[in-house]
Amino acid sequence: MQLSVYSDYALRLLMRLALDPDRLVTIQEVADSYGISRNHLMKIAYALGQHGFITTLRGRRGGLKLARPAEEIGLGEVVRVTEDSLDLVECFNAQTNSCVLAPHCQLKGILGEALEAFLAVLDRYSLADLTRQPGLLAACMIPSQPIREEGLHGQRDPR
Repeated sequence: MQLSVYSDYALRLLMRLALDPDRLVTIQEVADSYGISRNHLMKIAYALGQHGFITTLRGRRGGLKLARPAEEIGLGEVVRVTEDSLDLVECFNAQTNSCVLAPHCQLKGILGEALEAFLAVLDRYSLADLTRQPGLLAACMIPSQPIREEGLHGQRDPR
Protein backbone atom coordinates (compact mmCIF):
# COMPACT_ATOMS: atom_id res chain seq x y z
CA MET A 1 0.00 0.00 0.00
CA GLN A 2 1.24 3.46 -0.85
CA LEU A 3 -0.34 6.70 0.24
CA SER A 4 -0.95 9.31 -2.40
CA VAL A 5 1.13 12.46 -2.64
CA TYR A 6 -2.05 14.29 -1.64
CA SER A 7 -2.18 12.47 1.71
CA ASP A 8 1.56 12.93 2.18
CA TYR A 9 1.29 16.69 1.64
CA ALA A 10 -1.80 16.89 3.86
CA LEU A 11 0.09 15.25 6.70
CA ARG A 12 3.09 17.53 6.14
CA LEU A 13 0.84 20.59 6.16
CA LEU A 14 -0.79 19.50 9.41
CA MET A 15 2.61 18.76 10.96
CA ARG A 16 3.87 22.22 10.00
CA LEU A 17 0.83 23.87 11.56
CA ALA A 18 1.26 21.78 14.71
CA LEU A 19 4.81 23.10 15.07
CA ASP A 20 3.53 26.66 15.35
CA PRO A 21 0.03 26.31 16.84
CA ASP A 22 -0.36 29.82 18.21
CA ARG A 23 -0.11 31.78 14.98
CA LEU A 24 -1.38 31.80 11.44
CA VAL A 25 1.01 30.12 9.01
CA THR A 26 0.81 30.96 5.32
CA ILE A 27 0.60 28.47 2.48
CA GLN A 28 3.78 30.03 1.10
CA GLU A 29 5.63 29.37 4.37
CA VAL A 30 4.62 25.72 4.25
CA ALA A 31 5.52 25.39 0.57
CA ASP A 32 8.91 26.98 1.25
CA SER A 33 9.52 24.84 4.34
CA TYR A 34 9.06 21.62 2.38
CA GLY A 35 10.01 22.70 -1.12
CA ILE A 36 6.62 21.65 -2.50
CA SER A 37 4.00 23.20 -4.73
CA ARG A 38 2.00 26.11 -3.32
CA ASN A 39 -0.86 25.30 -5.72
CA HIS A 40 -1.15 21.72 -4.45
CA LEU A 41 -1.09 22.97 -0.87
CA MET A 42 -3.89 25.42 -1.58
CA LYS A 43 -6.17 22.60 -2.73
CA ILE A 44 -5.19 20.45 0.23
CA ALA A 45 -5.69 23.30 2.71
CA TYR A 46 -9.16 23.92 1.32
CA ALA A 47 -10.10 20.25 1.76
CA LEU A 48 -8.61 20.06 5.26
CA GLY A 49 -10.63 23.13 6.16
CA GLN A 50 -13.80 21.54 4.80
CA HIS A 51 -13.20 18.49 6.98
CA GLY A 52 -12.54 20.51 10.13
CA PHE A 53 -8.83 19.89 10.51
CA ILE A 54 -7.72 23.48 9.94
CA THR A 55 -9.15 26.97 9.97
CA THR A 56 -8.26 29.47 7.31
CA LEU A 57 -8.25 33.23 7.29
CA ARG A 58 -8.06 34.90 3.91
CA GLY A 59 -6.43 38.19 3.15
CA ARG A 60 -3.20 40.01 3.69
CA ARG A 61 -2.86 38.96 7.33
CA GLY A 62 -4.39 35.56 6.71
CA GLY A 63 -3.08 32.08 7.06
CA LEU A 64 -3.83 28.64 8.42
CA LYS A 65 -3.90 27.06 11.83
CA LEU A 66 -5.15 23.83 13.33
CA ALA A 67 -8.87 23.83 14.05
CA ARG A 68 -8.39 21.60 17.07
CA PRO A 69 -5.46 20.47 19.19
CA ALA A 70 -2.93 18.18 17.52
CA GLU A 71 -3.78 15.49 20.12
CA GLU A 72 -7.33 15.37 18.71
CA ILE A 73 -6.35 14.88 15.06
CA GLY A 74 -6.00 11.18 14.37
CA LEU A 75 -3.73 9.99 11.59
CA GLY A 76 -6.22 7.35 10.49
CA GLU A 77 -8.91 10.03 10.21
CA VAL A 78 -6.65 12.18 8.02
CA VAL A 79 -5.75 9.28 5.73
CA ARG A 80 -9.39 8.21 5.34
CA VAL A 81 -10.31 11.76 4.32
CA THR A 82 -7.38 12.43 1.99
CA GLU A 83 -7.18 9.17 0.09
CA ASP A 84 -9.49 9.01 -2.93
CA SER A 85 -9.89 5.30 -2.48
CA LEU A 86 -8.71 2.67 -0.10
CA ASP A 87 -9.71 -0.03 -2.57
CA LEU A 88 -6.56 -2.13 -2.63
CA VAL A 89 -7.85 -4.31 -5.46
CA GLU A 90 -10.67 -4.09 -7.98
CA CYS A 91 -13.07 -6.31 -6.06
CA PHE A 92 -13.20 -3.87 -3.12
CA ASN A 93 -15.53 -1.71 -5.22
CA ALA A 94 -18.80 -3.49 -5.96
CA GLN A 95 -19.81 -0.97 -8.65
CA THR A 96 -16.70 -1.42 -10.78
CA ASN A 97 -15.69 -4.98 -9.97
CA SER A 98 -15.33 -7.15 -13.03
CA CYS A 99 -12.95 -9.73 -11.61
CA VAL A 100 -14.03 -13.22 -12.61
CA LEU A 101 -12.42 -14.67 -9.48
CA ALA A 102 -14.53 -12.54 -7.10
CA PRO A 103 -17.18 -15.15 -6.26
CA HIS A 104 -14.63 -17.64 -4.92
CA CYS A 105 -11.44 -15.66 -4.23
CA GLN A 106 -10.03 -15.47 -0.73
CA LEU A 107 -7.69 -12.58 -1.52
CA LYS A 108 -10.31 -9.88 -0.92
CA GLY A 109 -10.83 -10.98 2.67
CA ILE A 110 -7.11 -11.18 3.40
CA LEU A 111 -6.41 -7.77 1.86
CA GLY A 112 -9.42 -6.32 3.68
CA GLU A 113 -8.01 -7.59 6.96
CA ALA A 114 -4.61 -6.09 6.11
CA LEU A 115 -6.21 -2.72 5.31
CA GLU A 116 -8.11 -2.77 8.61
CA ALA A 117 -4.85 -3.49 10.45
CA PHE A 118 -3.08 -0.65 8.62
CA LEU A 119 -5.81 1.82 9.55
CA ALA A 120 -5.99 0.50 13.12
CA VAL A 121 -2.30 1.32 13.59
CA LEU A 122 -2.81 4.83 12.22
CA ASP A 123 -5.83 5.23 14.52
CA ARG A 124 -3.55 4.72 17.53
CA TYR A 125 -1.59 7.87 16.71
CA SER A 126 -2.37 11.56 16.54
CA LEU A 127 -0.77 14.54 14.89
CA ALA A 128 0.82 15.31 18.25
CA ASP A 129 2.73 12.02 18.05
CA LEU A 130 4.34 13.21 14.82
CA THR A 131 5.49 16.48 16.33
CA ARG A 132 6.85 15.40 19.71
CA GLN A 133 10.38 16.38 18.66
CA PRO A 134 9.73 19.72 16.96
CA GLY A 135 13.36 20.76 16.87
CA LEU A 136 14.28 17.72 14.78
CA LEU A 137 11.41 18.35 12.37
CA ALA A 138 12.27 22.02 12.06
CA ALA A 139 15.89 21.12 11.34
CA CYS A 140 14.77 19.02 8.35
CA MET A 141 12.88 21.88 6.72
CA ILE A 142 14.30 24.24 4.17
CA PRO A 143 15.46 27.19 6.29
CA SER A 144 13.93 30.03 4.24
CA GLN A 145 11.02 30.36 6.70
CA PRO A 146 12.26 29.78 10.25
CA ILE A 147 9.76 28.69 12.86
CA ARG A 148 9.47 31.13 15.72
CA GLU A 149 11.16 29.79 18.83
CA GLU A 150 8.02 30.08 20.94
CA GLY A 151 6.01 28.21 18.29
CA LEU A 152 7.60 24.86 19.04
CA HIS A 153 5.06 23.62 21.59
CA GLY A 154 6.57 25.99 24.11
CA GLN A 155 10.10 24.68 23.47
CA ARG A 156 12.99 26.74 22.18
CA ASP A 157 14.29 26.03 18.69
CA PRO A 158 17.58 24.11 19.13
CA ARG A 159 19.09 25.58 15.91
